[in-house]
Amino acid sequence: MPDTLFDFNLFLTMKRSEKLIQTIRERDIKPAPRIYFVLKSAAVWGGFALAVALGAVAFSVILFSIQQTDFDLLGHLSHSRLEFVLVMLPFFWIASLFVFLLIAMSTYKHSGKGYKLTTGRLAGYSAALSILLGTGVFLAGGGRALEQAFGLRVSIYESMQEKKVKIWSMPAQGYLSGDIITASDTTFTLRDFKGKIWSIEYPGAFVAPVVALEPGEKVKMIGKQVHDDLFRADEIRPWGGPGMRMRHQ
Repeated sequence: MPDTLFDFNLFLTMKRSEKLIQTIRERDIKPAPRIYFVLKSAAVWGGFALAVALGAVAFSVILFSIQQTDFDLLGHLSHSRLEFVLVMLPFFWIASLFVFLLIAMSTYKHSGKGYKLTTGRLAGYSAALSILLGTGVFLAGGGRALEQAFGLRVSIYESMQEKKVKIWSMPAQGYLSGDIITASDTTFTLRDFKGKIWSIEYPGAFVAPVVALEPGEKVKMIGKQVHDDLFRADEIRPWGGPGMRMRHQ
């Protein structure tokens, strides 16, 4: 009985093989050349690498944007803290990072080893690669350069510089910024980003250690508008972000 069952299974297998061979002959199916699989594999891995690299670019700009946001000054803001954060967050780049991670995951799934990783692990590995590379780009100064280049070339994009100028160009609400023109021990003159000239008084004001109150220095201030062109500063910070001096170029 066992031998009979074995022979029957063998017979069925042979019949299936014969049908398969017949179908191949009838449809004139030919094996794909090896170069097809080589190119397909190269395209898949190239797409994965490109998606990770673009994710790294997006993450480097996100880090630059966070650096520029001055979260330590939130307690001084008279308007909503949430409003400030929402205005300054780089939603375009956050969305871009998310999209590139999805592309990287989808591309890897189509590789020969895609089945070996769960979706969660694949997301984690892709994100880790983009974050690691993006941090390196940011530390090398790439985040600033990329964000500024994008702002110059894409008309509908509002750069971090433009967002900061809006936030720190409200003297009536106590926020003023610009370039120092002349300076003395207790006062200096400043040209704001709209071209208006201000007299700045700062007796007893906190001046960040990194700030040099000299011509050409870019600063942002928290204080009070006394008259039309007179501002009394309580805090003077570097324009470029915590610990970053910005000289007029």
